[in-house]
Amino acid sequence: MFDLARKVLLAGVGAAALAQDETEVFVKKLVERGGVAEQDGKKLMRELLEKRRTGTQRAGAEFDKRFEDLLARLDVPRKSDIDALSAKIAALSKKVDELKKSGA
Repeated sequence: MFDLARKVLLAGVGAAALAQDETEVFVKKLVERGGVAEQDGKKLMRELLEKRRTGTQRAGAEFDKRFEDLLARLDVPRKSDIDALSAKIAALSKKVDELKKSGA
């Protein structure tokens, strides 16, 4: 399941990169044809890149939240849960070994 989610996320990143490339080409053509001043074209690209960056951050946060929600619904233990149980098992094993040594 994680592999599928990873592939979907990578596809989204690839699509965003392609869209950025196409946008840059479009803005360059506008500048070359005189439809937009070069400074305005650069400003437009900066604004688009900033929007893409914030959109990517929001999408990443949303993906993380949904993935965590899915894991919770599936009742998949977190690493911290497993670590806590491992520590308890280690402590109990130590107590059992001590009891065996004391002959109880």
